[in-house]
Amino acid sequence: MRKSTAGLLLLTIACTAKVVPYVDEVNAWRATKDQFMQRSEESPIQSERRASFPPLTYFPIEADYRVPAMLTVARGQDVLEIPTSRGERRPHQRVGKLSFTLKGQLHTLTAFLEVGQQDMRRLFVPFGDLTNGTETYPGGRYLDLERTATGIYDLDFNRAYHPFCYYNPAYDCPYPPRENRLPRPVRAGERMGPDGQ
Repeated sequence: MRKSTAGLLLLTIACTAKVVPYVDEVNAWRATKDQFMQRSEESPIQSERRASFPPLTYFPIEADYRVPAMLTVARGQDVLEIPTSRGERRPHQRVGKLSFTLKGQLHTLTAFLEVGQQDMRRLFVPFGDLTNGTETYPGGRYLDLERTATGIYDLDFNRAYHPFCYYNPAYDCPYPPRENRLPRPVRAGERMGPDGQ
């Protein structure tokens, strides 16, 4: 096949590739999580409850809760002992500060890696907000971000999720530190269901 023909074929494939709408993409991610909770051996739900465990409850998907964030990398090996749901303290390394604008206001969140963690490709962002204790788990929620070479991150609160200790107290989950408590409600992502689950 000549180069020009191959290039035309690739261009045709790229132009006809189906682009998944954002809402459908998030809904598919949520459906995959429901399957994990109901069927996986690694689910935090006790095995005898998995088959009858209902789908998770979420706030409506809002594109305004998906924002770009710039990571300012921390200097040195700054370690913070984060309290956990079982009264322990777990060391986490501050990777840096994520700066972003949400609903017209500038905010920051610290991104972490657990000390001793082998996988350096994902940043851990625990956060609290004004929905905690009323609409979401009192201990806060989490975001996971894939590391990028540019320092620009896709901060999508529609993918915020409750820690496993919300479903099973046998798990030990870090609470968001004070620096990661947003002074606003974030009505996006996972929320408590009508029965508190």
